Amino acid sequence: MHSQRKFLCSHKNYLNNIGMYLTKEAKEELFAKHGKGKNDTGTAEAQIALFTARISHLTEHLKKNRKDYNTERSLVKLVGKRRSLLDYLTKKDVLRYRAIVKELGLRK
Repeated sequence: MHSQRKFLCSHKNYLNNIGMYLTKEAKEELFAKHGKGKNDTGTAEAQIALFTARISHLTEHLKKNRKDYNTERSLVKLVGKRRSLLDYLTKKDVLRYRAIVKELGLRK
């Protein structure tokens, strides 16, 4: 049993070996640019910017792995979350909505 516990403690997530797609510094930069500061992770603009970065990452992954249906489902859910945040921002403050859409280039 002791060896089992040792194995569980030393087990690492497979992403740690590959590398994460968005580093801590990149997230801070993203939040500083679109939020109120580098520690501002809760505003709608910061969340929309983060979701957009994740969506573009997953889209590139799906271009290479088109049969990865789990990632496809995650992408659809993420797009829905971003859409609901954008709808909230439209109701709350249209100027903020227009600014974030223009900054991120979400509309053509």
